[in-house]
Order: sequence, then C-alpha cells, then structure tokens
Amino acid sequence: MNQNLLSDGFRLEPGAAPVACVDIGGTKVAVSIADEQGVRGRVAEPTAKEGANDALALQIIRLVGQSCAASGVATGDLSALGVASCGPFVLNKGCVELAAPNICGGLAGKARGLPNDWQTALLEAPLRRVFAKVRVENDGIGALEAERRWGALQINGQALANCAYVTWSTGIGVGLCVDGQVLRGKNGNAGHAGHLFVSDNNDALCGCGNVGDVEGLIAGNAIPRRFGHLGYTDSATLFKAAYAGDTGATAIIDEFCRIMGRTLYNLIATLDLERISLGGSVFWHHRALLLPKLQGYVHGKLPPLTDGCELVPAGLGERVGDFGALALVA
Repeated sequence: MNQNLLSDGFRLEPGAAPVACVDIGGTKVAVSIADEQGVRGRVAEPTAKEGANDALALQIIRLVGQSCAASGVATGDLSALGVASCGPFVLNKGCVELAAPNICGGLAGKARGLPNDWQTALLEAPLRRVFAKVRVENDGIGALEAERRWGALQINGQALANCAYVTWSTGIGVGLCVDGQVLRGKNGNAGHAGHLFVSDNNDALCGCGNVGDVEGLIAGNAIPRRFGHLGYTDSATLFKAAYAGDTGATAIIDEFCRIMGRTLYNLIATLDLERISLGGSVFWHHRALLLPKLQGYVHGKLPPLTDGCELVPAGLGERVGDFGALALVA
C-alpha cells in the first residue's frame, strides 16, 4: 500500500488546473475534485436508474457541480473529466454509451427487476456538451491504472508489466495489462471476465441476460436473488451467518470462491500474469476469509503458469474507485 498517497493525499502539481473524477458503479456514483490541494469535495449518490436514458449523465453533471462548489472550484476551470464506469460500453458516433447489466433494465428484461427498459444509458455525448475534455474508461481499467501507479501493481514505483485488477462488488470487473500494454479491445470492453461461463447453472440470471455467468452467480447483487429465500438478503447477512458458524452460509461462500478461483486461474493461464490485485466491497470487507480460499484454488494448478503469480489485496483499498477515475486524467 502506498502510505503516502493514502495518508497525505494526492495533489496535482502546483499551478495545475483542477480535474473532476467520476466513479460509476451499479450501486452508486461518486464524484470528487483533484487539484494542487488534494482530492476533495467528494459527493456520492445511488446510481440513477429511472426516467429517460440520459438520467445518469444528468446526475453526473449535477454532482460535478456540487463537488466543485464543495471544493471552492469553478466548474469552468476544470481541465478534464475522468470517468471510470462499469460496462460494457457501446460506441455511438464515437461516444460511449453504457450497456451495463446493473443499470440498464432492458438487457435482461423485467425478471431482472430494474426500474427502466434502457438498452443503453447515454454517457459521453451529454458530458462532452458541458466539459471541454472527457475521458471514459471501464472502471476495471481505471482501477488497474491506479493500482499500477500508486497501489499493489507496482514495485518501488515501477508498474508491473503483466498484471490484472479484479473487483468483486455489485458486479465483477477486471482490468488487464500484458507486456506493459493495458488491454482495451474494439469498444473498450476488454476485461469483462465477469461474463465468463465457468460453471453449469440454469437459474442465475445476470443483468446482461446471460444465465449462469460469473457475475450472475457470485456478484453482490446475485446474493439476494439467489439466496434471499434462505434469509441471506445481502453479502453482509451471508458473511455474518458464516462467521457465526452457519454451515449453509459457509458452503455458499466456498462455492463462490470456487467460481472466482476458476475465473482467476483462467486469467492467469490465458495471459501469463505475475500479480492480480483484488478489490471491491464483497472482497474487501471479507478479504481475510476470502483471499486464502482464492489462493487455494489457484496455487498448484499447472505450476509453470501459476507459480510466480500473486493474489494480493488492492493497495488502494476502498479508495481504488476514486483513484481509478483520477488515474485517467492526472
């Protein structure tokens, strides 16, 4: 962990124009301002999911204004807006729209329970009408870049060349780097390993419309859908029961780790990685329990590939999302 970054705060160079940082997740949107005084003025709200499909973009514009006001920064003085968002992305006339399973209700239909029928959520085009410079990337890529600059994916200030960041949260997200190159793909969607199939299942509906992919099986929002009838209404309830000795809850968590372990192994075997940093609310709040289990599902499997690859907690901890957006524009 980069103690100086977390304790002293990140600051832009003296005289540098301020930038805005936006972290979009399936649960919340967080905005902060970074300038020579540090990262400040953080505001957050539940992610907009009702109304027209520009509701999220309008929410961001409003929150940036609130963050600027809290920081004493004029909106017109912002030099750039960095947006780290859950995906996937769809490009429309060169601008990113979100086809995010945890935001767009039109992808999986009414069974998913989202309060809209959006196929996509407008994002980049409305933002570009307000802000001079906008960079939108998958939040896995933002977190990866932050971890390579300031967190667990660098050694003595040198970014690792073959690494990944994986978030286990409301959804499952991944950022990938091979031979020093961050992988993006044709629409910026490289790293959507949450939609891999690694286990047979015919009832775990993912927000993307898949049945039985990784996200549909083990993401934080899958817990109430799959196990709410057993009393496990969210990840906190499930883990609390396991810590109290509930064998049913423990069995579910073990199965979750088997699925995530297979996912991590597949990434290592495909990309020959040297380190994977793990974050996200589900993992981070229970990392002492989950990390050894995940390591057990990876280590010893085809040692020529897995030996020398570490699984580690995110060096930026719970702030990796905020710094992921900052890494895009700082």
